[in-house]
Amino acid sequence: MFKRLIILICGVLMTCTATAASAATVTKLKNGLTVLIQEDKRFPLVSTRLYVHAGSGYEEPREAGISHVLEHMVFKGTKNYAKGEIAASIEELGGYLNAATSFDYTVYIADLPADAWKTGLKVLRDQAFFATIDAEELESEKKVIISELERGEDSPFGLLFKKLQQQTMKGTTYAWPIIGYRETINSFTREDITNYIKKHYQPQQMLLVVCGDIDSKAVLAEAENLYGNFENTANVTPPSVVDINKLDIKGPNVQIVEGKWNKVYLGISFPIPGFEDVNTTGIDMLAQLMGGDKTSPFYRKYQYEKQLVDSISASAYSFERAGLIYITAVLDADKLDEFWPELMKDLQNLKASEFKDEDIARVRLNLEDSLFRAKETLSGLTSKIGMFEFFFDGEQGEQNYLEEIQNVNREQLQMLIDTYLKPERLQATVLAPQESTISETALTAQVVKNWEPKQTADKAIVEKDLAGEKEVIDLGNGRQLILIPDNTLPYVAIDMDFMGGDTLITKKQSGLSVLAARVLTKGTGSLDAPAVEEFLADRASSIAASASRRTFSVSARYPARFSDDILKLFSQMVQNPTMAAEEVDREKTDQIAGIKLREDQPLGLATRNLFPFLFTDSIYSYYHAGIPAQVEAFTQKDVNGFWKKQKAMPWVMAVAGEFDRDAIIEFAKQLPTPTEKRPEKFVPEWNTEHTKDIALKDRNQAHLFMIFETVPLTNKDTAGLELMQTILAGQSGLIFNDLRDKHGLGYTVTASSWQSTITGFTYFYIGTEPEKEKAAMDGFRRIIKEIQTKPLSQEQIKRGQNLMRGQYYRGHQSLGSRSAEAAGLATAQLPLTYNKDIVEQAQKLTPQDIQDIAKKYLNPDNAYILRVAP
Repeated sequence: MFKRLIILICGVLMTCTATAASAATVTKLKNGLTVLIQEDKRFPLVSTRLYVHAGSGYEEPREAGISHVLEHMVFKGTKNYAKGEIAASIEELGGYLNAATSFDYTVYIADLPADAWKTGLKVLRDQAFFATIDAEELESEKKVIISELERGEDSPFGLLFKKLQQQTMKGTTYAWPIIGYRETINSFTREDITNYIKKHYQPQQMLLVVCGDIDSKAVLAEAENLYGNFENTANVTPPSVVDINKLDIKGPNVQIVEGKWNKVYLGISFPIPGFEDVNTTGIDMLAQLMGGDKTSPFYRKYQYEKQLVDSISASAYSFERAGLIYITAVLDADKLDEFWPELMKDLQNLKASEFKDEDIARVRLNLEDSLFRAKETLSGLTSKIGMFEFFFDGEQGEQNYLEEIQNVNREQLQMLIDTYLKPERLQATVLAPQESTISETALTAQVVKNWEPKQTADKAIVEKDLAGEKEVIDLGNGRQLILIPDNTLPYVAIDMDFMGGDTLITKKQSGLSVLAARVLTKGTGSLDAPAVEEFLADRASSIAASASRRTFSVSARYPARFSDDILKLFSQMVQNPTMAAEEVDREKTDQIAGIKLREDQPLGLATRNLFPFLFTDSIYSYYHAGIPAQVEAFTQKDVNGFWKKQKAMPWVMAVAGEFDRDAIIEFAKQLPTPTEKRPEKFVPEWNTEHTKDIALKDRNQAHLFMIFETVPLTNKDTAGLELMQTILAGQSGLIFNDLRDKHGLGYTVTASSWQSTITGFTYFYIGTEPEKEKAAMDGFRRIIKEIQTKPLSQEQIKRGQNLMRGQYYRGHQSLGSRSAEAAGLATAQLPLTYNKDIVEQAQKLTPQDIQDIAKKYLNPDNAYILRVAP
């Protein structure tokens, strides 16, 4: 259901919600602003959201994008916070500040340590009611937003949705992208934005949500003090209802957009009602049944069996007043002639009677489970209860949705198919490689030929520790078990990390470890790949494998009540995977497709080339996912040979959640006993060439990396490097403030770092217009010179220290984050408290320490420059 609420938010991904330790309280202030408070004492944190019932769907055509521009401008200064102080006031306390614009609402977000909850309320109050909207700042920020727009257009998936949105929602306020258009963005004045605020930012249109380790009465009193005295100064007139039957979208309508793509990116959409419609839950289930996961008929037929596509999915995206069913596929151009007519026939012949009882039960379970799992984090909990309160009558709305899931039957599903999946309503966009022979006329003719119009049915369609103490058990012979009990939720997370990965292969075998990880979970014993997918989906569970340069991981996430089933399957997969030849061939095809897909996107192309550029020998010089020709040459024998070596390596298993201790220990003892030793350490050779240019034609932006060699995780400077990087990054960070806020050189500007126990590097990154490349690189150098010649202020140091602490706790709420961290640290032979220790070490550093770190490691004359540009 939540896809209808959260899709295409500019800047944040919303999550579902749940209940916590005590019941939520809902209070409407005298001015109509609603306050929802939920006490949850699990973590020393608080999450705050302020929802405003206004988004791009509330705009006039000439205002397209103004909601999103306002979202940017509230960070540029308010009555009580000067430019840069808003984010700094949150980040200096170790918090996180963001905002997101959707079609039907805008949300302002503050996550903080629990004792700083008042600051979150004050900052969000200022953003909503006291934004200054400085005219000069507006002109500067327009450049940043245009950069963001261009970045989205460089992504085939973003461009695909934008085109289909325009086609399917034609004539409605949902027809334009949330971010707007270049012309409208550049036209906005300060007066336009202040008029928009006066019209839409009324207290009666707002919901304040506070969740965490708080006192409800104190929070409500402060909310009344800060928010209760604002008056409603205008009558709010909601946008008109959208009658999807009257949309001017005669179909079938197919448009071809050619570009420098390696693949065909195809999207099909049909208009559906808004999320308050009685049919929406059934539409959610229908989309999930069609193509929601790997148990669906679309995946089984087109990707798994016929291998016509690299990926395929179906989703329902409902907004407040309309929406669309959205089918996407990525495939090779030479497979489109076979795929397209076959898909049209399947849509023509789609029958609800063909959905099995177990298919419907599986979808019900997984939709319910998606709501329940949001309890893991406070941010997820806050977002869910906020969205249900804002749009669905709160807790009762959630109960209604759960009941609707259970009541949807085949008759209703067939009515939905007959009513909404019609060829005359079909809108399609195909992003095609240049000089392809794909024809709009031919594709349209195939729709008409293979899909006759249906008759519409007459009937309506209805600072606390994050968990318990860790227990480390040495099982002998290179086996280690870490237990992290946490009975807060009835879920379990397992991470099993082997030493190995790319250390077990040669450069000519690059990609083999990744291929083995892809194949490992595709069958065992009597279960083939489809049966495994069904088995897991029936239990709302997952088992996954992944390979890195020095390790190989197998993980599981599952409800505790299915422990016996999942542990048995996990053991079978590790000890006796089928590794069937046909699965090897399928996964080779998908792996090669993934490489090409990544190279279609500038940032993906850059990061794929990062390690092979920096290093000339050892595993770090490999293309981790492989080179297509090499991957194509791998055989079943290669994959089996790799796994034979891999499962003989030492391993660590970490288990977090609600589990039977004795059963887990016995389970771990049955897993493979290592016969090989840890790989020997090595020192990689850094490249003597310091510059690499990669051309990617027909894109809007240049992507620039300035990279500096640093040190391994075990080096004494690690805490200082982490603190320096944290100070440089973030919305109130030095790089962001200078290159984006002051000079408008790009939308995404940051600093980041990577370290292993062998080596490491720090890098600066910006996505900018090609003509601004020199200014961007000069900006990097200017910032480096500043922090090397003048110590940072104590306030800047404190901000970074608090950010590190806040990021640590926010990143360790979920069970999976804790089990993965423990397994990873133990495999690297680092203390289980290593990450927390680094945070604590950083608290003791001084401005002089960071200046010394900058002088020692940030040398622009010796930096590596990686550039991807048109």
